[in-house]
Amino acid sequence: MSDERPVDATEAVGDAAARTAVVETTHADDAAAATVAAALSPDNTDEIRTTNEGRTVATRVERGTTGGLLASVDDYLVNLDVADDAVALGRGSGSDTAAARDAAADNDADGIRDTIDDANTHDT
Repeated sequence: MSDERPVDATEAVGDAAARTAVVETTHADDAAAATVAAALSPDNTDEIRTTNEGRTVATRVERGTTGGLLASVDDYLVNLDVADDAVALGRGSGSDTAAARDAAADNDADGIRDTIDDANTHDT
């Protein structure tokens, strides 16, 4: 468990007009959640805070604009995915590892799991 208090979506931080998102994920066990939260903690700022409680990792993101919020949440989700895959691979056994390997194998030509067929996803 982290030393910080849990993330609260209703708590005001900074500008009252800021856009806020809270992302909560549940992990295999307390240790996995703590490891994922620790991997994400270097991204903590005044506007992004990640904590964990038991099997849950919660991250609160606040930005002044909707575009900024979307970009920050998108970046966070990519980092979360990498941290979760690393935990699964580090454990070296079970379905989590197989799922992480399958996910890595599904990467498209750009190395991003956004689609199976890159040829049909870009405007020309």
